[in-house]
Amino acid sequence: MAITTSQPGSPPRAARLLAALVILLTALPAALSAREASDPFDTMAITPPRPALDLPAAANAYLPCQALPSATPYGVLEVVDLALCKNPTTREVWAVARVQAAQVGVAQSDFLPTIDGQLTVNRLRGDARSGTTRNASLTLSWLLVDFGARSAKLEVARQLLSAASASLDATVQSVFLSALQSYFNTQAARAAVTAALESEKASRESLSAAEVRYRVGSGTPADRLQAQTAWSQATLTRIRSEGVLRNALGRLAKVMGLDANHPLRLDDIPTILPDSGFDRDVAELISEARRRRPEMQAAEAELKAAQAGVDYARASGRPTISLSGGPQWEQLDGLSSQGNSIGVSVQLPIFSGFNTTYQIRTSEARTEVQAARLENTRQEVALEVWENYQGLSTATQTIRSSADLLSSAEQSERVALGRYKAGVGNILDVLNAQSALAAARLQRIQSMLDWQVSRAALARSIGILDSSLLLSISAEPKTHKP
Repeated sequence: MAITTSQPGSPPRAARLLAALVILLTALPAALSAREASDPFDTMAITPPRPALDLPAAANAYLPCQALPSATPYGVLEVVDLALCKNPTTREVWAVARVQAAQVGVAQSDFLPTIDGQLTVNRLRGDARSGTTRNASLTLSWLLVDFGARSAKLEVARQLLSAASASLDATVQSVFLSALQSYFNTQAARAAVTAALESEKASRESLSAAEVRYRVGSGTPADRLQAQTAWSQATLTRIRSEGVLRNALGRLAKVMGLDANHPLRLDDIPTILPDSGFDRDVAELISEARRRRPEMQAAEAELKAAQAGVDYARASGRPTISLSGGPQWEQLDGLSSQGNSIGVSVQLPIFSGFNTTYQIRTSEARTEVQAARLENTRQEVALEVWENYQGLSTATQTIRSSADLLSSAEQSERVALGRYKAGVGNILDVLNAQSALAAARLQRIQSMLDWQVSRAALARSIGILDSSLLLSISAEPKTHKP
């Protein structure tokens, strides 16, 4: 219906109404809080939090996500916390999760009407007449019925958000494990330097003993030369070990999101004894992993998203019913007309060139792809649990036997050196014993650190790698290493 009036001396009523509506719509965001205006669907509530360690208040004595002063040593808690906060990989997947949360808001917006305003001014010039035409309109459009298309689109967005959140959890655990591995690898490099220093010191002592025996006439030049060679070799090993340590510190700094040349000091190495926390049936661990692993949750969510995509493809070929309407105003040479319009439109897709048919086929094929990926993930999870379970079992046995190896190597070295100093042994026995002791020391420390890494790897494969493991490591007694 349209009403035309001639009001040359006063603003038309429709224009005043239009101005009031425009002012109302413009002022609406200001009436909302800043958060409501920027996020009216409250998608921040479904956005996963920024990756960080979830520590009790008593354990979180340091500032999270902050590099420590250069003189302060890093413990395992600080290393992992900084890695989760500053590692670019975690920032990337967190941003992806925020993108998917915003896409949920985009899908929800399809259920609301849209309002568009239009203002035009045209200047007409001709031989017979000239004038100015002014037009204003406000149009409301609202999709009322689409037979499930919007609901399917919203379900796709929600499932993709679930997949992104699970992928974020998986990435967090991967960075968590990578930080732990880098930390313990660096500690192993420190232990190698310490073992090399002790071997160098022992070789120097053997050289001194060989020189004493040579001076008193009970030793041979060959003994002194062999001891000199062993000392030089020990010095070379120590220099190489120090180079390996510097590279390990650089790799650890990178994992923590720092420059490779950032100075790092590490806390003392934790002294641990194997526990029975994972001493369970491996089939039970595999079953638990399939329930807990974020990769499984992501694959399941992606399958559900693909299934919802099939529903969306089918609904896209169905009719839609929309409502539209709004006021219009036009003025020409002092004459104005105003009116209102409202209407319902029904769109009936008759022939789309078989587009809908192939969109459905595409969506169904994607569902099969995601189902296959889910099954593949199930098998990969089982294999990871099996391998890490066996790795932890081997590491547990190794850490126990390495203690016996170190004890016997220490006794053998003491006996061999004592016999040589007493003049009843030969230098080869001493050098062999010292070499065996150096290897035993390194294997002892390496086995302890390997056990820590194996325990963390199994926890990661089950999906239970969290701050509780770090707290148990931090609470263990420390072995001082320079």
